[in-house]
Amino acid sequence: MSHSPIGIFDSGYGGLTVFRSIAEKLPQYDYIYLGDNARAPYGTRSFETVYQYTLECVQWLFEQGCPLVILACNTASAKALRNIQQVNLPRQFPDNRVLGVIRPTAEVIGQYTKSKSVGILATPGTVKSESYRLEIEKFFPDIAVFQQACPLWVPLIENNAFDTPAASLIIEQDIKKLLEQSEKIDTILLACTHYPVLMSQIKRMLPHPLQIISQGAIVAESLADYLKRHPEMETRLSQNASQSFYTTDDALDFETHAPLFFGSTVHAKHVRIG
Repeated sequence: MSHSPIGIFDSGYGGLTVFRSIAEKLPQYDYIYLGDNARAPYGTRSFETVYQYTLECVQWLFEQGCPLVILACNTASAKALRNIQQVNLPRQFPDNRVLGVIRPTAEVIGQYTKSKSVGILATPGTVKSESYRLEIEKFFPDIAVFQQACPLWVPLIENNAFDTPAASLIIEQDIKKLLEQSEKIDTILLACTHYPVLMSQIKRMLPHPLQIISQGAIVAESLADYLKRHPEMETRLSQNASQSFYTTDDALDFETHAPLFFGSTVHAKHVRIG
């Protein structure tokens, strides 16, 4: 059987929330998931470091036969995607494609907000990049974007320490800082693929009901549309409904944490990158 899977990359576990939605929407394709857990989190690292790490992982997925790679990581999408698309692909991999999670979200955010005021909860790297503000402005120049960096959320989630009183206090403080920026915010985007794990906590902490958006379904729908519009790529992808999981850290540890994000057990293999 031919094996040309879709590659899905994240710095750690968060991309599994996106992979879950993609697999539900498009179960027929083969997939390889790669989590760079050994070097996570990416959110506080420099642009240069995130670009280098992301490029190494994308190249590894290409080597496994993936003609299409999804960066299911907001920090990688913000700090590395543009360079990879504009520099590396034309020079080294002209027939392959790499897509991110920021543009698909920006394209539809206007469908959710009525007040034209959107709050963004994200890693420091994503906030600093201004990627969401810039992308949303391209599609919806009338939407005001307010951002709040949440530097401790990913470490809390990755270490399974998010459901504690101390963690709740940190999460609540960051939400409060976001909402203090504008009373008009009616929609909050969870601009990190880890954050859907905190959905119930976030809802409990809101002073009044707001619309909260996670990216999984949006990215899955966008990918389905992309494949319809690009039959030259769709026909290259193998359809054996297989799923493979790889991590740059301990495979057993990955298997222990993955169900929280993916919704089911997985079997992972260790790979050394970089």
